[in-house]
Amino acid sequence: MLWKSSAHELLNLMKRKEVKPAEVLEAFYHRFLETEERVKAYITPLYERAMEEAKLLEDKNPEDYPLYGIPVAIKDNINVEGYPTTCASKILENYISPYDATVVERLKGAGALIVGKTNMDEFAMGSSTEYSAFFPTKNPWDLERVPGGSSGGSAVAVAVCSAPLSLGSDTGGSIRQPASFCGVIGLKPTYGRVSRYGLVAFASSLDQIGPFARRAVDVAMIMEVISGYDPKDSTSAKVEVPRYTEEIKKEPKAVRVGVPKEFFEYQMEKGVKENFDNFLKTLESWGFQIEEVSLPYSKYAIPTYYIIAPSEASSNLARYDGVRFGYRAKAKDINQLYAETRDQGFGPEVKRRILLGTFALSTGYYDAYYLKAMKVRALIRKDFEEAFKKVDILACPTSPTTAFRFGEKTTDPIQMYLSDIFTVSVNLAGLPAISIPIGKSNGLPVGGQLIAKAFDETTLLQIAHLWEQHHKHYEEIPL
Repeated sequence: MLWKSSAHELLNLMKRKEVKPAEVLEAFYHRFLETEERVKAYITPLYERAMEEAKLLEDKNPEDYPLYGIPVAIKDNINVEGYPTTCASKILENYISPYDATVVERLKGAGALIVGKTNMDEFAMGSSTEYSAFFPTKNPWDLERVPGGSSGGSAVAVAVCSAPLSLGSDTGGSIRQPASFCGVIGLKPTYGRVSRYGLVAFASSLDQIGPFARRAVDVAMIMEVISGYDPKDSTSAKVEVPRYTEEIKKEPKAVRVGVPKEFFEYQMEKGVKENFDNFLKTLESWGFQIEEVSLPYSKYAIPTYYIIAPSEASSNLARYDGVRFGYRAKAKDINQLYAETRDQGFGPEVKRRILLGTFALSTGYYDAYYLKAMKVRALIRKDFEEAFKKVDILACPTSPTTAFRFGEKTTDPIQMYLSDIFTVSVNLAGLPAISIPIGKSNGLPVGGQLIAKAFDETTLLQIAHLWEQHHKHYEEIPL
């Protein structure tokens, strides 16, 4: 079945003219029809529009297009020209993007087919995709459980194979945690590696676009296309993009793996710990050196993140005022317009974070909260720098739990925030990290997280590739 094939395999089939792009797309469309009612991964499906593009590709040479005819799903906070970009919020429910994000432009230029905009937590604020203003997305391994968030729709689309590749965004774990919960690979690139132009901002110093896939080589393929300097993004880095698809075939050089001892002071599900221990034993049997390292300031990562991210969010979301774009409430005067538009347009979690951020930035509290958080952020970054003097990569579970049940954490925001306890420090430090499926616990996927030095996505992909030869997690497909 074509929909079970990796993007890499599909590309080779099309290069050999054994199948056409339209046939590939048709296969994924049928899989979408078979699974979508149960999982609700998409806000705006675009398969029919993609079919027109697929037919146009048939006259073109596949060798000229690195993602020729490959279907890709896009998180609904990344702009695709002419289609809605809702951020899963009522405030942007009717907003049609007038331009393509840089990553979308590059995907189209590489011959990829955009098959839909995926569901998410509203404005990427959440860890379960329960905070979507439209509907929750369900975990395909257990429909009573969450897929993780905020990029839950993108993770589920790849897990059920309604697309071989998808893009999400990661501000504090929003690619890696749903990848872990859904049993797929999710890469958060180094801050600046992938352009953020056209990504609707949540917290600009933390946000990063990255891919989901079931195979490491597929991640390498899409990373070659979307990475690289973009003059439209002032935080984009002028760093050469490696040939990931070539580098991934090489054995990783003698790798020293650091395990941060502080991460194991938190409560962790038994099955998660057992799978992670087995993962480390396997790496050790391959000749990897495993040693304990310390990240002393990582225990402050969650409070630091929940001052910095909401502060940036309160600034970024000030533009939704009912005047320029998005939803507009009926009002008698400008003050009522602002208040009613935001009250009716934003959901509870977004309001909570705007209030948190506005408070942290307010006169009299700025020094006590925001400034102090920025100082701690610098110390967290320094912790990683010190650790990387002794080891090449760091390893830990992606999440302390497997996918939890719907409603289990929505009444307690702190418990929801702690879902990202192992991921937020990576964003604060701007480093690359990957979540790879390392096993199952009670039938639910468990993810292992690998963290590398800045711009060393190559080592992460090499280890992910090596691991999947042994584990073959991609062979099992839910639903």
